[in-house]
Amino acid sequence: MTLFEELKARGLLAQLTDEEQIKEMINAGKATFYIGFDCTADSLTAGHFMALTLMKRLQMAGNRPIALIGGGTTMIGDPSGRTDMRKMLTKEDIDHNAECFKRQMERFIEFGPGKAQMVNNADWLLNLNYVELLREVGACFSVNNMLRAECYKQRMEKGLSFLEFNYMIMQSYDFYHLFKHYDCNMQFGGNDQWSNMLGGTELIRRKLGKDAHCMTITLLTDSHGNKMGKTAGNAVWLDPNKTSPFDFFQYWRNVDDADVIKCMKMLTFMPLEEIDEYAKLEGSELNRAKEKLAYELTELVHGKDEAEKALGAAKAVFANGGLSENMPSTVLTEENFTDGKIAIIDMLVLSGLAPSKGEARRLIQQGGVLAADVKVEAFDKTFDKEAFAGDGMVVKKGKKTFHRFTL
Repeated sequence: MTLFEELKARGLLAQLTDEEQIKEMINAGKATFYIGFDCTADSLTAGHFMALTLMKRLQMAGNRPIALIGGGTTMIGDPSGRTDMRKMLTKEDIDHNAECFKRQMERFIEFGPGKAQMVNNADWLLNLNYVELLREVGACFSVNNMLRAECYKQRMEKGLSFLEFNYMIMQSYDFYHLFKHYDCNMQFGGNDQWSNMLGGTELIRRKLGKDAHCMTITLLTDSHGNKMGKTAGNAVWLDPNKTSPFDFFQYWRNVDDADVIKCMKMLTFMPLEEIDEYAKLEGSELNRAKEKLAYELTELVHGKDEAEKALGAAKAVFANGGLSENMPSTVLTEENFTDGKIAIIDMLVLSGLAPSKGEARRLIQQGGVLAADVKVEAFDKTFDKEAFAGDGMVVKKGKKTFHRFTL
């Protein structure tokens, strides 16, 4: 099976501009391709997984990845899939986030001379002269076509700022710049980016000739990893300080039954023949496939040791109903108590089981919180220090999310 055939068999490809050329180039290891990452946070998420593993697959076959950090485009904000304008970040915030991205990407991609490159579009976008940009590329874009683009439709209903309207031009200019200065002949991105990415292909061909060999491929997901059931991933971070390896493991362990085989194919490096065997499982047996998926992805991000710990903790908690030293936990201090007591709502927020007190109340109201195996029914429920003696107290959110509190 060729690489291109494998990408199709894994269900990764959505739309392509020049399928035969793409097939020939990536199979021969002759593609220099880029994927862009706007650094709107200080960590990549599970939603970036498809892009990261795709870059690794292509690099293993001899193709050269360019990881494009969107230091410039992040200052504008991508309107795709948005109903409101993104938060404006400072240049310092963006630079910090870019450094965090680089450290995480190095777990997947091999950087160095003749290997993968990491570039930041701030290096060329922030130095552009506005009038010169309009004269150079403005005539290549039809406003009528831009307004019909899927990435703008949702925003047009509530108001699209002129700032965001420029995003397509900036992203298109990225491909144009990379094609001219880095010999980049191919771009990959989420399916929601199709219009933006076509803009780059058309810009290259209009400026440099119709025979310019530039190709565009979108993946069968959007740029945030959505369209994969529960695996959207926007709040599941690759940074272990933001999402612990145990919670990361549990996130993938808890995917919907309908998504587990799809995730195996798209995100792991398991042979397709092995995945086909897991696809034969049904009912409760499918949990073995979920456990395998969770282990494979945790090992990719956090390493084998952390994957083993997460697997062991999950077995202890879910199979045996017991405690595990690797379970996410919070050590309570004197300042967490008021008059010797701590409220369950404060515990939920402190541990991250709920992002806010309002959400904590909603969880309790829906009967989704258990403390020491007893359902919490009162918003004002409190516990004194003695409740956390010994092994501490385990609080459960829903059926599958656990957190231990100790002194």
